Amino acid sequence: MARLAAITTETKESVDSSVIWLHGLGADGNDFAPIVPELHLPEDMGIRFIFPHAPSIPVTINGGYVMPAWYDILDMEIDRRLDVEQLRMSAAMIREFIDVELQRGVACERILLAGFSQGGAVAYETALSHPSRLGGLLAMSTYFATEESIQLHDANRELAIEIHHGMDDEVVPLQLGKKAVEALQKKGYSVRYREYGMQHGVCAEQIDDISAWLQARLR
Repeated sequence: MARLAAITTETKESVDSSVIWLHGLGADGNDFAPIVPELHLPEDMGIRFIFPHAPSIPVTINGGYVMPAWYDILDMEIDRRLDVEQLRMSAAMIREFIDVELQRGVACERILLAGFSQGGAVAYETALSHPSRLGGLLAMSTYFATEESIQLHDANRELAIEIHHGMDDEVVPLQLGKKAVEALQKKGYSVRYREYGMQHGVCAEQIDDISAWLQARLR
């Protein structure tokens, strides 16, 4: 399996932690790369931000049009029928990035996953099934697509999970974000959940909260 291309940004020359950040449907790694300076992280924090580009595949809900996507979405009903096999293939591709960071000398507990929308669904699958403890999971404007079928790993039972959602999200309804919180809590996970007065995107208040969360996890 060929490793995906990605944009990489390092906050300083000496790096001791990594954030792998997954974009949404139809976007690419450029979508969130500009957020790094907006986080206003302390100068002494050495973080490598990695923004992979999803493969381009036909997407059923868009008439089979080929676009960057982590998996095919078959319909837009509330339960979101999707190609779970493709989602898991994407999760395997993200694990390759984790492996590379480990080879670079970054400890697994200092590797965080972040995902927006479709990327968040892949981040859930990747983080919660990963066989070594990660540093945290940030799920934004997304849903727990593999809630019923995921093979959870005990290594990440205590994973720090932060979930953000827009109250006016017209693409991924707010109730799907809340459903993910409830599902995780039923499975025994501790979750911090935040809502924002926005649609399907990211707002300034949220960026401040992401910065604070990263500093809490990696300082």
